[in-house]
Amino acid sequence: MAENSNVNAATKGRIETARPELTRGGLHFTPRVDIFETENELTLFAEVPGARPEDVDLHYEQGELALRARVSPRTEGKRFLLQEYEEGDFFRAFNIHESIDASRISAECKNGVLIVHLPKAEAAKPRQITVKGA
Repeated sequence: MAENSNVNAATKGRIETARPELTRGGLHFTPRVDIFETENELTLFAEVPGARPEDVDLHYEQGELALRARVSPRTEGKRFLLQEYEEGDFFRAFNIHESIDASRISAECKNGVLIVHLPKAEAAKPRQITVKGA
């Protein structure tokens, strides 16, 4: 097969990341996220406006954390004077390093923000080593 002449030398040899194929119809948005790290955990904040806690599906399997949030239509039977806010579901997936204790992952959804706590495994936590004198 001939090499694509449009390939930039800087990107040659790089593998593009695969995007999941979504089979449901409708709009799907990628939620914006912030991820913070402390000594004990990573905390992920994801914007999912309009999603209720019971409509969020957070699934961990084989090192991947998948976030799906369904948003119910809010416009049925209403006539818009101005519409800037689009409606749709959310999807985003993250590769989770093995230093995270998957059995202790927890989440909460408040005011359109999903907060996911990803605790570090004990073996991955930094620790101070005492140096003794002879």
